[in-house]
Amino acid sequence: MAGQQQMMEMPDMSNAIVAQDENGRPFIIVRDQGSKKRSHGIEAVKSHILAARQVSSILKTSLGPRGLDKILISPDGEINITNDGATILSQMELSNEIAKLLVELSKSQDDEIGDGTTGVVVLAGALLDQALELIEKGIHPIKIAHGFDKACKIAVANLDSIADKVNIFNDLEENLKPSSELFKAAKTSLGSKIVSKCHDQFAKMAVETILNVADLERKDVDFELIKVEGKMGGSLGDSKVIKGVIIDKDFSHPQMPKVIEDAKIAILTCPFEPPKPKTKHKLDISTVEEFKNLQNYEHDKFQQMIKLVKDSGANLVICQWGFDDEANHLLLSNDLPAVRWVGGSEIETIAIATNGRIVPRFEDLNSSKLGKAGKVTEVEFGTTRDRMLVFENTENPRAVTVLIRGSNKMLVDESIRALHDSLCVVRNLIKDNRIVYGGGSAEISCSLKVMEEADKQKGIDQYAFRAFSQALDVIPMSLAENSGLNPIGVLTALKAQHVTQGNPNLGVDCLGSDNNDMKELFVIETLIGKRQQLLLATQLTRMILKINDVIVSGTQY
Repeated sequence: MAGQQQMMEMPDMSNAIVAQDENGRPFIIVRDQGSKKRSHGIEAVKSHILAARQVSSILKTSLGPRGLDKILISPDGEINITNDGATILSQMELSNEIAKLLVELSKSQDDEIGDGTTGVVVLAGALLDQALELIEKGIHPIKIAHGFDKACKIAVANLDSIADKVNIFNDLEENLKPSSELFKAAKTSLGSKIVSKCHDQFAKMAVETILNVADLERKDVDFELIKVEGKMGGSLGDSKVIKGVIIDKDFSHPQMPKVIEDAKIAILTCPFEPPKPKTKHKLDISTVEEFKNLQNYEHDKFQQMIKLVKDSGANLVICQWGFDDEANHLLLSNDLPAVRWVGGSEIETIAIATNGRIVPRFEDLNSSKLGKAGKVTEVEFGTTRDRMLVFENTENPRAVTVLIRGSNKMLVDESIRALHDSLCVVRNLIKDNRIVYGGGSAEISCSLKVMEEADKQKGIDQYAFRAFSQALDVIPMSLAENSGLNPIGVLTALKAQHVTQGNPNLGVDCLGSDNNDMKELFVIETLIGKRQQLLLATQLTRMILKINDVIVSGTQY
């Protein structure tokens, strides 16, 4: 009997391999027959949710004005410090396909709205957390997805009902006053950014930039007319808005004038050099006479090109290509300042700003195709050799450039990202001037509304509604946690105040001002931005809940 028991307990040797160690002693490798195969169906959905939840948890600590920054180190060792959700996710190397969907989610929010990239990922992670709990209770993912969709519609309708409108004046000076609502909105978006010490200045720059390019009648803002340039050196306070264009170039010759008044600009994509034969033949020069003839030919061609430019009335040349020292000397001697190696995008920006035409051939150049600017200046930055050309008072007054200064590249880059968010907030208010209040107040109001509707639902939908409501609570709880407050205590107190006072504007006081009314503190978020957060997070959650398998190049795993 003991022998039988011993035989029963021996492992199955049918799938064993006999191997030898370095001393020649044999040993047996038994393959694990009980290894788990990759799960499909419900188990696969769970694993997808867990992968996405890890990404969301990274960003949760960066939410709000007291959110923490992240250090991003690129493969070549470059360091970047930011708390911008889209930037953090774009530089993370993720191997999981489901986690990559959250990166796309953040990118969608950034492209469409420009602000709220951290919040949308945190909300999506909270929805997936709640979905996981319902799946473990035995509810099918498709049922959960449908329930979340219905709950999202109720939350979006609630946002419309609690929204207020901000006043946008036709006069630029009125909008730039610290008391104007547009100025306050721009300032709010900068609260969690690195430029908070220059709050008012950057908010003013954002409002001025947007209103210069905005078409208030059509409620449209063309971001193509806005250029943001960063330059190291100086302080953040030296940043300014220039009504015109800045390019990171200087004049081709150091003796050319540094300031050109009433500039008439020839914008060329043809090089300042003699035409070359477009064949594979070679030109052999065997005598001095032939060489002199070639030299005279080149000189005559240069003179002809310069004459065509001068005859058109131009007093400044912008060339996409380079030119040699001879051409440079001839341009100088003919009092024709020039800029070479100007990139394609910069050429287009100059053409738009100066109402000029890009000319591909010297023969096509005439006075009607010249760009016009009131003043072109070569600006030097301190003791460095860095120079830039500033085109001011251009023909198209809607072309605006924002010059950001900073002591190092990291500060300049983060300031540009901060200003971009602020520009987007002001742009969104031009498109739709309705707002909801921040500090998690909108989420708490929507959470209470969805929970109220949950009691009216029949069947499984009520579970999905309650889960959606609890997911919305994660935003105010994260804000409270990042501000050093007791998240559960703060949320419970705020919900009670919402119900008893009927005030949907009560949110988390992150800055310690002893006032929970976000309307009085003017902590706002644009309605279209908040609505887009809810819709995108819900859509992504539905998408992940419907995925039960990942197939890469025909391999299922």
